[in-house]
Amino acid sequence: MNVFIIILILLVLIGVSNVVNRFVPFIPVPLIQIALGALLVIMPLGIHLHLEPELFFLLFIAPLLYNDGKHTPRDELWKLRAPILLLSVGLVFITVCVVGYVVHWLIPSIPLAAAFGLAAILSPTDAVAVSSLAGRIHLPKSLKRLLEGEALMNDASGLVAFKFAIAAAVTGVFSLPKASLSFLVISIGGLLIGALVAFLIIGIRQLLRRAGLEDETMHMLLQILTPFLLYLIAEELGVSGILAAVAGGLVHAIENERMAFTMPTLQNVSNATWSVILFVLNGLVFVLLGLQIPGVSRTILSDPNFDNVKVICYAILIFVLLLLLRFAWTFLFARGGRWFGNKNQEVPSLRMLTLTAISGVRGAVTLAGAFSIPLVLQNGAPFPQRDLIIFLAATVILFSLLTASIVLPLLAKKKSTAGDAERERMEREWQIEVMTAAVRTLQKTSTEKNEVAVDTVIGDYKLMMQQLGQKNGTWKRHPRFQQEEAGMRLLALNIERKYVNERLVNGQVSREQANYYLKMLEQVELILANKLDLGKVIVKNIWRRLKMLMTSISQPKLVTSYIEPDMTAIRTLKMQCSQAVVDEFSKRCALQSDDATEGVLDYYQQMLDRLRRFTFGSRRKDASFNDCRRELHWIAIQAERDAVQAFFERGDITRDMASLLRRIIRNREASLYELEEIG
Repeated sequence: MNVFIIILILLVLIGVSNVVNRFVPFIPVPLIQIALGALLVIMPLGIHLHLEPELFFLLFIAPLLYNDGKHTPRDELWKLRAPILLLSVGLVFITVCVVGYVVHWLIPSIPLAAAFGLAAILSPTDAVAVSSLAGRIHLPKSLKRLLEGEALMNDASGLVAFKFAIAAAVTGVFSLPKASLSFLVISIGGLLIGALVAFLIIGIRQLLRRAGLEDETMHMLLQILTPFLLYLIAEELGVSGILAAVAGGLVHAIENERMAFTMPTLQNVSNATWSVILFVLNGLVFVLLGLQIPGVSRTILSDPNFDNVKVICYAILIFVLLLLLRFAWTFLFARGGRWFGNKNQEVPSLRMLTLTAISGVRGAVTLAGAFSIPLVLQNGAPFPQRDLIIFLAATVILFSLLTASIVLPLLAKKKSTAGDAERERMEREWQIEVMTAAVRTLQKTSTEKNEVAVDTVIGDYKLMMQQLGQKNGTWKRHPRFQQEEAGMRLLALNIERKYVNERLVNGQVSREQANYYLKMLEQVELILANKLDLGKVIVKNIWRRLKMLMTSISQPKLVTSYIEPDMTAIRTLKMQCSQAVVDEFSKRCALQSDDATEGVLDYYQQMLDRLRRFTFGSRRKDASFNDCRRELHWIAIQAERDAVQAFFERGDITRDMASLLRRIIRNREASLYELEEIG
């Protein structure tokens, strides 16, 4: 029961971390999750969760690397095969040799074999940490692919080197030829076993489909089990389970391309399910890392046998050495082609080499490996300096994450040289891309029953896209204008609210009509509010509800059961409120005109035109059609939001562009809500 409660708390922390990131976007989510995990242990709640390395690799690393292998472009991996191998194999063994000797020289109490073990577990970059940081930082596309490919492969080489180094430390026996042969067997064997098992699972699924078993739930269950089966089978056969998961993901990527045409429903279910699984697993990896850090630090920092300042300096020196080795290695293989006669080879800039060096972040894989160090040697003596090795590994992880989080955004940020016209063109293009994603989602939801409604909503989107394509240089959608316009929209809502309350007091509208209209305004206000004034809006709405409740208590005769008001009267009230806003904003424009005020005035004038042209008899009276169309509109709005998030996480758009697009979607959502509620 305690473990179950701890898991629930960890899941809550994952959600909290993403909420916190919305308010402090300059701090990456992984660092927030690590801090929350550490805080959970520091608090006097008695919570402690031991990190079991083998279980950690199976439950977290296997499915995450399987998914990375499934979504990493195979053609780009093949093009980058040389640098990926040089980083994932060559750099790993260079790191083991150089850092191992340096660690033993700095800290003689750590035997050479154990120092090699520490260097080996520090050598692989963490695929989860790389993807989490790369998604938030606008890294060059080629560098992102290189880092992803390196992280897919170097876990195996680093863990194999670590395994042999620790075995040598425990037994006192080491054979280089045997270790080299074992490395080849474990690595190549892992790739082969992963591919074979993946083909076998695909064959089983095809047999089930031929037998008529096309239930999406059952096929989804097979997909979820696949990475665990790949890892377990490979490890049982003595080869790399991590590389087996990667190879299985690459093989299943081919099947997914066919499945999109043969089983489109399963593809949709699979994407949605895996997005939830990956969200949870990615978050748990860093929260668990945070859970371990306080205990690891306390063991060393509270031990009088260690000089805390000296130990932290050792960790800093090791981290700096890792950066320098990575920079030197990338510089050497980047210049190597030109040195050996290939004058056409492009030489990366100093900025790109620095980005590559700092992007090699370490993560939970390193700490899990360090925790797998045995407690005792073969002769029964305690493993020398085990706690210190784990502390150094944890500290280097933190330094790498902090450095990447602080320095990478500064190096990756490009100075904008585009003029206003170019920015406006890009904004329009991204709006069209987002709407296109919504149209694609609507097309996937089309069936015989909702085909007419789908076509209607798609028609609305195509009209908006056409209008965007025809915009000229007077386009006014930069972030500042969006923010000012949102403030003016909230002011206009207050004018509507005041008008309705006055008519309620004068007895010109019924309480049911006023309540319906005021609730609609509250919802529109919540949609329009940004993350900074959302709390104020919620408090104001609660206060208004309390005042209404107190009024109903003090005047019992006004308390009635809720009756759906006459929509014709609501539309008439909307026209009157819109006219009141138009009159007030026209006065403002006459005194002092600005883009935001004119934009809101234009919006309400268009609303009045729609309402004046509205004839209820000309609309479909089929309630099911209207409900279906309304639901499709909300599906499209959500698809727009998902597209913006996907573009941002891939690094296609900047944070400012993502904020702008989200604001535009909120404005469209508010307008849609008003039209649906009065229609």
